[in-house]
Amino acid sequence: MNIYDNINNSEKKQFAVLIDPDKNTAENVVSTALSASEAGVDYLFIGGSLLTENHLTRYIGLIKENCNIPVVIFPGSISQVSPGADAILLLSLISGRNADLLIGKHVIAAPILRKSGLEILPVGYMLVESGSLTTALYISNTLPIPHDKDDIAACTAMAGEMLGLKLIYMDSGSGARKPVSPAMISKVKSSIKIPLIVGGGIRDPEQAQQACRAGANVVVIGNAIEKDPSLIQEMAEAIAKA
Repeated sequence: MNIYDNINNSEKKQFAVLIDPDKNTAENVVSTALSASEAGVDYLFIGGSLLTENHLTRYIGLIKENCNIPVVIFPGSISQVSPGADAILLLSLISGRNADLLIGKHVIAAPILRKSGLEILPVGYMLVESGSLTTALYISNTLPIPHDKDDIAACTAMAGEMLGLKLIYMDSGSGARKPVSPAMISKVKSSIKIPLIVGGGIRDPEQAQQACRAGANVVVIGNAIEKDPSLIQEMAEAIAKA
């Protein structure tokens, strides 16, 4: 399956569940994979801003053994590469001014990624202020786009598209107090022609549906599902109705 084509050509809103290997046991990963399959989840993203345990490859294998949902690595570092997945988000942090995360780490990772056999998804990654200092902000050592500066977000996304990036990912970060606002999502979506992914701080089906209706092509939910796995079905239903 070509995942980019699937995202780009889908007429329906899509749902990705994010699994942080450091915050889940093997049992939880299997349970999440089974629940996601039953709910019709489109993608399982796996990775984290900081991994202290070496569970990534093992957990990808467990997911593959228990469901047929495409697995996409959402890497926090160049060490988070595993050929067992289907694809990897090659994130260029276009909201920040840290050269390492714009191109530096990518140069180091390029030969590894070329040999991995993974589908490479070039992403313009935009961190948006969420009311708290998230792990992503701390690790990236960058300032986020202010929560109410829709024009800055739109121009940043346009620049990413013009640079040839194939996806834009707006993220409030893990543990965000508030999600990206529908107004900002709408402004960004109306400014670009490439697919838009939105995640971070989405805690309930209503917020997921709002993100979709504002223009998100793919909604990513992690923390809320870690706390309450039963939300997978409710989130899937809300996104399907958006």
